[in-house]
Amino acid sequence: MSARLPVLSPPRWPRLLLLSLLLLGAVPGPRRSGAFYLPGLAPVNFCDEEKKSDECKAEIELFVNRLDSVESVLPYEYTAFDFCQASEGKRPSENLGQVLFGERIEPSPYKFTFNKKETCKLVCTKTYHTEKAEDKQKLEFLKKSMLLNYQHHWIVDNMPVTWCYDVEDGQRFCNPGFPIGCYITDKGHAKDACVISSDFHERDTFYIFNHVDIKIYYHVVETGSMGARLVAAKLEPKSIMNSLVIVLFLSGMVAMIMLRTLHKDIARYNQMDSTEDAQEEFGWKLVHGDIFRPPRKGMLLSVFLGSGTQILIMTFVTLFFACLGFLSPANRGALMTCAVVLWVLLGTPAGYVAARFYKSFGGEKWKTNVLLTSFLCPGIVFADFFIMNLILWGEGSSAAIPFGTLVAILALWFCISVPLTFIGAYFGFKKNAIEHPVRTNQIPRQIPEQSFYTKPLPGIIMGGILPFGCIFIQLFFILNSIWSHQMYYMFGFLFLVFIILVITCSEATILLCYFHLCAEDYHWQWRSFLTSGFTAVYFLIYAVHYFFSKLQITGTASTILYFGYTMIMVLIFFLFTGTIGFFACFWFVTKIYSVVKVD
Repeated sequence: MSARLPVLSPPRWPRLLLLSLLLLGAVPGPRRSGAFYLPGLAPVNFCDEEKKSDECKAEIELFVNRLDSVESVLPYEYTAFDFCQASEGKRPSENLGQVLFGERIEPSPYKFTFNKKETCKLVCTKTYHTEKAEDKQKLEFLKKSMLLNYQHHWIVDNMPVTWCYDVEDGQRFCNPGFPIGCYITDKGHAKDACVISSDFHERDTFYIFNHVDIKIYYHVVETGSMGARLVAAKLEPKSIMNSLVIVLFLSGMVAMIMLRTLHKDIARYNQMDSTEDAQEEFGWKLVHGDIFRPPRKGMLLSVFLGSGTQILIMTFVTLFFACLGFLSPANRGALMTCAVVLWVLLGTPAGYVAARFYKSFGGEKWKTNVLLTSFLCPGIVFADFFIMNLILWGEGSSAAIPFGTLVAILALWFCISVPLTFIGAYFGFKKNAIEHPVRTNQIPRQIPEQSFYTKPLPGIIMGGILPFGCIFIQLFFILNSIWSHQMYYMFGFLFLVFIILVITCSEATILLCYFHLCAEDYHWQWRSFLTSGFTAVYFLIYAVHYFFSKLQITGTASTILYFGYTMIMVLIFFLFTGTIGFFACFWFVTKIYSVVKVD
């Protein structure tokens, strides 16, 4: 692409200068390699034009995706800018995940033939006249986008076209995108991409990157009979191994202490019962007649448990498939599509769990329970999402979900998820209430005055520290993939962190539950949910820190969008971790009171 732009003098119009950036051609990589391809994304073979066939393509297509920026949450379609457009070409169909994430993939005017080198190929020419209002508006939009450092994202064979440049200490940094251009301020300060070259030095000047050089690397498949495959995308994953060892060590210590302490308690209680002069009961055995007393607001807790179960299973299955390679990042939008479809189909376990626990809490308003399970948490998420989408519509962003897609999401919710929730609730209420190992006394036992560390709030605040400690490293990479538009590939580590998170949430909640039971406080249901769920509050604090320290987002709309979407993630994470804590504590109290002798 090349373009002619007018040279305009300050102060009203900073000058626009042109620059060349990257390379065009095909460069052979290593000749011999072998690979095992997991299902989910079939590789494409390429060969010379005279050897092309149905199994081996000669034409290499380049697609363009939306343009986005770390300084703004508002992405824009490629066609929103006055760039060179494809004269023809079929737009790839987008799945639900791509639409929800605002991806808009279009055919590009850049056409390549495998193993054919081309140089200085003109794609189009653009001329602007500042006296025309339309041209002036296009230039203003272009300049504003350069000031906000908007980035191109191009795709070749489902791989991002990466832009690599030298940084300090002789290192080389690669980014899955490249900027529209850059700006030198009127004081001579280079902004964004202008710092990488001394060629950008003229004050009060916009440099637009209107020429690209592209290198496409490939390797020959086996003996060459199948052609070659492109290997343009490279990745160097980082381990989280140190934090993993620390978390496993701490978890092992907590488990060992708990097992030894409980073993001594149970042995002592049972020995006392076998003697004739049994002393007065003490410790957690004292509250056996109140331990399964229904909690306050049991309706709301059961609804949270149903929605949390839905999210827990959805997360596990999604990460499991991602580890197997079915949800490769190259298969764009697959991860989000899988998560949404699973959430819709998992309405049955949500309704079943909510109904089962509500019945065990002594609840009788089953219609209210199933309606709240179907609409409360999903409704909050959809309302937040819809408000964010209204802002995106108002800003003309490509991330705005089309009205038809919103109708489709509502149809999935109302026509599939809600009926499945009702089915699950039907079977949950039909079953007998959960049988507890001990009877509940008619008169509640008075809870003695608690010390500071056994009061509810301090325990809840402390309970979320250990689970958050095992995820905050991966949290940085996840937030980078969402807001800084980086590719996330470490699904194996993420699945491992998921397992460790389940373990640490369970152990932290059980440990604090044991302390409270020893202090004769038997209100464990809500406390167990909130103790583990408080990890979401640390998640929110980290997201605020990330916003101010890692991003350069400006503008009211972008700020509202960031925190609006963050609140959706916080709510989902709260339900997810809270449910883990409750189930762990429920298993714990059921187990210990079933093995101790109670009159």
